[in-house]
Amino acid sequence: MTKTPAPLPRYTDAIAHFRIEDEIAKLQGDPATGINACIECCDRHTGQNRLALRAISAGGELREFSFDDLKDMSARVGNVLKQAGVGRGDVVAGMLPRIPELVALILGTWRIGAVYQPLFTAFGPKAIDHRLKTSGAKLVVTNTANRGKLDEVEDCPRVATILAPGEALPSGDIDFRVAFAAASPECQPVMRRGDDLFMMMSTSGTTGFPKGVPVPLSALMAFGAYMRDAIGLRPDDVFWNIADPGWAYGLYYAITGPLLLGIATTFNEGAFTAKSTYDIIERLGVTSLAGSPTAFRLLLAEGPEAAARVKGRLRVVSSAGEPLNPEVIRWFDAHLGAPIHDHYGQTENGMMVNNHHGLSHPVRQGSAGFAMPGYRIVVLDEAGQELGPNQPGILAVDIANSPLRWFGGYHQAETPAIAGGYYRTGDTVEFEPDGSISFIGRADDVITSAGYRIGPFDVESALIEHPAVNEAAVVGVPDPQRTEIVKAFVILAPAFQGSEALAEELAQHVRKRLSAHAYPREVEFVSELPKTPSGKIQRFLLRKAEVEKRKG
Repeated sequence: MTKTPAPLPRYTDAIAHFRIEDEIAKLQGDPATGINACIECCDRHTGQNRLALRAISAGGELREFSFDDLKDMSARVGNVLKQAGVGRGDVVAGMLPRIPELVALILGTWRIGAVYQPLFTAFGPKAIDHRLKTSGAKLVVTNTANRGKLDEVEDCPRVATILAPGEALPSGDIDFRVAFAAASPECQPVMRRGDDLFMMMSTSGTTGFPKGVPVPLSALMAFGAYMRDAIGLRPDDVFWNIADPGWAYGLYYAITGPLLLGIATTFNEGAFTAKSTYDIIERLGVTSLAGSPTAFRLLLAEGPEAAARVKGRLRVVSSAGEPLNPEVIRWFDAHLGAPIHDHYGQTENGMMVNNHHGLSHPVRQGSAGFAMPGYRIVVLDEAGQELGPNQPGILAVDIANSPLRWFGGYHQAETPAIAGGYYRTGDTVEFEPDGSISFIGRADDVITSAGYRIGPFDVESALIEHPAVNEAAVVGVPDPQRTEIVKAFVILAPAFQGSEALAEELAQHVRKRLSAHAYPREVEFVSELPKTPSGKIQRFLLRKAEVEKRKG
């Protein structure tokens, strides 16, 4: 006899009865007197042989780790870090693929009261250099596949390298595996306060270089609430968030969030493909899947026949990173038998507007959903006045009435988005009459490509480093597979002539210097760029012209 699932709590009740004291009570520590993220995400779940991590290697081998295993590993890592001179409040940067050592590094960093900084493995030296200088990282932990990039980073911190069998240790590096094996499995957690940091993130660099986003320990409550209310994570779920932990959605909600709730997470070291995704869903019995619309569109493109073998397996699917296409929602319902819900957030806030899997409320296609309990979301006009339904404006957070909100400003940089008691996201939206939020468009120049948010300034800066380039402007242009692709408009130096070969050379130059996802897939050589009287490039005019051209 099939057990009837319990009815979901009502969204309206969750809003009405939300108390920050209840969220604090869900933690073992207390943000006011002492808390440690490794205790919250690991130690308190030990002693029951409870599964914490399913890790599939690039070769397809499945390894499973309990919370007791992760406690032992994090303690050893903590002692390795201390031996390297890392202490309370210091920053440790990790540039590793989705392997068990990555989880151990993150937890070990938190165990000793240090701050973890993610570095996406596709980053090039320029992107790495800026982030390390922003954070002042004391140590970088990487593997040999990524180690060479650090040779091009000026004043690089000390490096610990994970070697494969037979590989030689670079001069001056710490042999991570040797040090780990020799380290004691006893390492006392260092208690911090709720406003102390445990992560140092970076923005996408929309209007300048990426800014540092300090994440305090109090953010744990918001991360846990998202997993509970929006993901709707249950103790019997097999959870897999396919986002890379080099980015906020992966670090916040593929590692921190599920482990905080004492529920196992899933790692797949291999590259994403539709076939491998279906293989893993079938092999592990995945019931809760999270990722980006780009990944989900690739599943759709594989066709109904490929999906048939896992139809009905997924209980819920969660989508974040860009607005979810209605056709994906319909396709998932028809061919996977799974409800897929759109969620919205930012590196600066985590997720805060969702179609909640864990709460009962109307779900309308094309809507980002409702404010997560613990946040009061408003729509503001240019004068900072709150708007009502069907009035476009800027999505903002009412700071005083959002007890789960944790972002207080960028690291050593001004934060003009915080003013008048609100944090403005920069995204243009409007309220629907039922209180849900619909997107109209982005108010800034950020490019969303294949689920990645790309700031044009970084790409332009990398282009200008090339001797052929005098000036450059970068925009996102529509693409059916990736939502947008990066297009560069380039003014060449006098000694150079535009050609297909030079366009490819510039694209590869950016790819090497920046990252494998942020390079321009189209390069157009121009004689001038549209600018304001003060000399600022008007990217929106370039973008508008490209949209019109593609319509024709």
